[in-house]
Amino acid sequence: MNLRPIVSFGKIAGRMAQNFVVIIAGGKGERFWPQSRAHRPKHLLPIVGTTPLLAQTLSRVRPLAPVKNTFVITSAAQEKGVRACCPQLPPENIVVEPVGRDTAAAVALATLLVEARDPRGVFAVLPADHVIHDRKRYVADLKAAFAAAAADKVLVTLGIPPTEPSTGFGYIERGSKWKAFGRKPLYRVKRFVEKPSADVAGVYVRSGDYVWNAGMFVWSVPTVSSALAQHAPELVKALSPVRAALQGNQALPAVLKKVYPKLPKISVDYALLEKAEQVVMLPSSFDWDDVGAWPAVARHHPADKKGNVSKGRVVVEQGSNNILFSEGDHLVAAIGLENFIVVHTADATLIAPKAKAQEIKALLKQLEKAKDGARWL
Repeated sequence: MNLRPIVSFGKIAGRMAQNFVVIIAGGKGERFWPQSRAHRPKHLLPIVGTTPLLAQTLSRVRPLAPVKNTFVITSAAQEKGVRACCPQLPPENIVVEPVGRDTAAAVALATLLVEARDPRGVFAVLPADHVIHDRKRYVADLKAAFAAAAADKVLVTLGIPPTEPSTGFGYIERGSKWKAFGRKPLYRVKRFVEKPSADVAGVYVRSGDYVWNAGMFVWSVPTVSSALAQHAPELVKALSPVRAALQGNQALPAVLKKVYPKLPKISVDYALLEKAEQVVMLPSSFDWDDVGAWPAVARHHPADKKGNVSKGRVVVEQGSNNILFSEGDHLVAAIGLENFIVVHTADATLIAPKAKAQEIKALLKQLEKAKDGARWL
């Protein structure tokens, strides 16, 4: 498969820049095991709602860019599932990373993909697995971010106003007001900070000057290309064969397989955003949930009178505040359980206290070491 420019650069020169959306769909979603697996991670599951989270993301972004201008970047293990989830996309718009190299490589690849279609294009980089219900505000916020990125040489990030002093997210410190687009204010970014301790997170939230970093960005091809060239020149140089492939007759997958293993494994935050000076932040107005582990699911499903959240064939007797999921016709019956997670799939069952939900990754490391453990990963 070879992704080729739709029109020549010269023909684009006199037109307005087009809008594009690039969805990053490569995470493993390990904390949702046993439903999530290497080939079927969180974004390919209906963790919340009735369709996979990736399908929900594609539906939300429809007002922002046409289908032909929407890309999904995924992994080799997930390619089959992603293609099945995205039948509306042109096949060449689903691009496979041969190996994972974190978000800086994905953003640099996305920049080249959009550049091949429109060298002045403006594009959003969005995660595939977030839960957002208020589509109207979501679209309005992103349209404002697109307008800002088209009007000025800025890297726009969307910040999530924190609802609690979470230690699971990175934070962005807000600076002075920059400009407003679509009646939505944008602020200069003072700094990005890593996941803090509980005490520090409390200080951040009480100050009112910090937002969560949700990994949602909007920028133009010229602006992000210039920033990458300045702050991540090794990455840009290593990906130069990809640009040549997109402009010529080489097959893109073959070129990616050759160059990708050599790329540095680094996040876009470290490689670019923490170094760049022209970063601005738009505080989001929509609801947002990263849904990072099983306990978060309870926020999006109705509970019974005793706080039990269930999906599938489930019966609970003398139990409260549990999360119980069962696939197929298998019946899960629980007696006397409180604050537990029970997830049954065709080949595996998880039983764990809700307080231990973050330990699922440690459990999977045990499976990696087991003689036949790979069959359940």
